[in-house]
Amino acid sequence: MRMVVKVGTSTLTHPTGMLNIKQTEKLAKVLSDLKNSGHELILVSSGAIGMGVGKLNLKTRPSDIPTKQAAAAVGQCELMYTYDKLFGEYHHNVAQILLTGEDLEDENRYKNFSNTLARLLELGALPIINENDSVSTSEIEIGDNDTLSALVAIGAKADLLVILSDIDGLYTADPHENPGAKLIPLVEDLDESVFAAAGGSSNGLGTGGMKTKLCAAKLVTEKGIDMVIANGKEPSLLYAVADGESVGTRFSGKKRRG
Repeated sequence: MRMVVKVGTSTLTHPTGMLNIKQTEKLAKVLSDLKNSGHELILVSSGAIGMGVGKLNLKTRPSDIPTKQAAAAVGQCELMYTYDKLFGEYHHNVAQILLTGEDLEDENRYKNFSNTLARLLELGALPIINENDSVSTSEIEIGDNDTLSALVAIGAKADLLVILSDIDGLYTADPHENPGAKLIPLVEDLDESVFAAAGGSSNGLGTGGMKTKLCAAKLVTEKGIDMVIANGKEPSLLYAVADGESVGTRFSGKKRRG
């Protein structure tokens, strides 16, 4: 299986913005094991700005573009250093790809990106992809690695996109506000009622929310790619996701129904 895994800032960092070492080590171990079992993996990783905030000892996530870019430049170095070290312990090579909106919108640049991605997978590397936050203002303003992960999954012709967040999946209502909300295990049609159940971002360091995840689901399912939203607190659940078990919320790719 070719799987794209998107991990959010809330999974990688503590509320302080500093790296959650235990969580990141767990994630690297599970992804390495899945690669050892024969799966092809691509990691779309948030966290550069959040880690830069922590390393620069900023009290809150910056709101102005120059400071966001500065935090991203500092945080991206630490993020990739950490991934290289952790995956290297399991004898896996990582490759960094930083993208801007123009790379995804221009047909030739998107094709070049897809070709590079395919070759990296052929060579057995683990591509790690992020927005090029230190130079691209439009992407930071959107702040949406969920959409980025969907476009990566489409470009990679992936079988599955997994978005790891700080929530177990899609609920009938926002579980942070409604304790009676129930988890929805399977979504086959992304209609207005599904979008109505989405809430906002629950983490001050992150920028996405359930609505951006649903938009990502709409993009990939229309291309026949399944998507799962699951809680990144315990990365070992990726084993069950890879085996097709019911974890979090699964969105069925349209071409695979029936």
